[in-house]
Amino acid sequence: MVSGFWKKIAARAKKEKRPIMVAAPMANVTDAAFRRMLAKYGKRSIRRKGYLDALWTEFVSCEGLCSPGRDVLLQDLMYDRSERPIVAQFFGAKPEHFYESARLAQKLGFDGIDINMGCPDKNVIRQGAGVGLIRTPELAQEIIRATMRGAGKLPVSVKTRIGFNSPDLKNWLSVLLETDPAAIIIHGRTKKEMSLVPAHWDIIGEAVEIRNASGKDVLVLGNGDVSSLEDAQKKYETYGVDGVMIGRAMFGTPDFFAPNKKPATLKRNLKLALEHTLLFEKLFKGEKHFDIMKKHYRSYVAGLENAKAMRFELMNLKSLDAAKKTLKKLIAEA
Repeated sequence: MVSGFWKKIAARAKKEKRPIMVAAPMANVTDAAFRRMLAKYGKRSIRRKGYLDALWTEFVSCEGLCSPGRDVLLQDLMYDRSERPIVAQFFGAKPEHFYESARLAQKLGFDGIDINMGCPDKNVIRQGAGVGLIRTPELAQEIIRATMRGAGKLPVSVKTRIGFNSPDLKNWLSVLLETDPAAIIIHGRTKKEMSLVPAHWDIIGEAVEIRNASGKDVLVLGNGDVSSLEDAQKKYETYGVDGVMIGRAMFGTPDFFAPNKKPATLKRNLKLALEHTLLFEKLFKGEKHFDIMKKHYRSYVAGLENAKAMRFELMNLKSLDAAKKTLKKLIAEA
């Protein structure tokens, strides 16, 4: 049932005749540093109009949170007030571990919990987790209900795919709807398709029809190949979804959710890359590997003048100190 922060952001989006807009969880991408960049440039403020409604953490293992290695994983659940509403995403295959992780999310003050039933990584599937849960529907329901028991008043959502080897959304979605989550986010590809084919938005549209026929008060969000705010609006109007989740299109564009964003220029993007680097250093120096930043550097300069030569230089950096020095030099040259 729609509740908590979901109810608030859904009402605001409906009033503005636009989709709910949320940022996707991506391993080694949407850490606290990148989320704070997204929040700064994409959320609404007194001085800025932004359409970013909520943020997700990277996905975190329930099994890990219920083990002696828990302290290492807690850095992935670090957030600050600027990121609210903030959703903790968990993956795993044991209901009891989801229950304990949901209790932890309550204790840490999260605004919601999301269950990952869409990750196609082979190691995750081998555990029976991620998209592997499509093959064990009864276990998937147990996990959702255990999470809800542990979550208390926190709303619980599910992120999933349209099927495992082939689309089977009608049966799978019916299984999920029986548990009454606050929202279901559907990536428009099967596990087998990974990201190798265009997302099947026609099937996501069918999910809306299935939800409507069920009479359930559950939000449906689509995910996959949303390239811009205009594209998000078009998919919202065409397929009837309540919202969209943005993934790869955010790379290198922390202002993706700002309707009046400044044009991308080499100097502006390099400044954003430096700001992001300083945030990463502040939050994760000595904790996370510097190489995480390189995928962001590639995106910040993609498609811009002299991008090829700059990308080569940035990809060969070895440390945060070298990155700061190089970015300052490139900004001055730009």
